[in-house]
Amino acid sequence: MKFLADMGISYRSVNYLSDLGHDALHISELGDIEKEDAEILAQARLDTRVVLTNDLDFGDLLALSGESLPSVVIFRLQDMTSANVNRYLDDILARYSAALNEGVIVSVSEKRIRIRKLPIERF
Repeated sequence: MKFLADMGISYRSVNYLSDLGHDALHISELGDIEKEDAEILAQARLDTRVVLTNDLDFGDLLALSGESLPSVVIFRLQDMTSANVNRYLDDILARYSAALNEGVIVSVSEKRIRIRKLPIERF
């Protein structure tokens, strides 16, 4: 699976995913750390990457876009250390890999992991 980690995600988590055999990049590796969230989503869509972030704006932007990709994993954890994030990544990959390929927003908190299929329908 291919991932693109936003600035709030540790390089250690990117390296962890790479060590597991995934194609994982940190946004800073693309050369422009000042990219707007919409540009990051467009890049991830173009490269078929799952966005990893702790920025709630990504979910809102994706919901408003009406697009079915890219998938976004939003970490809403009190403890954003790489060890804790990696523990949740293991769980997400084990349970939701197929869904991540199809287009979802995954919201991760200490209490639960919530998944929502894309595109999000408007009422």
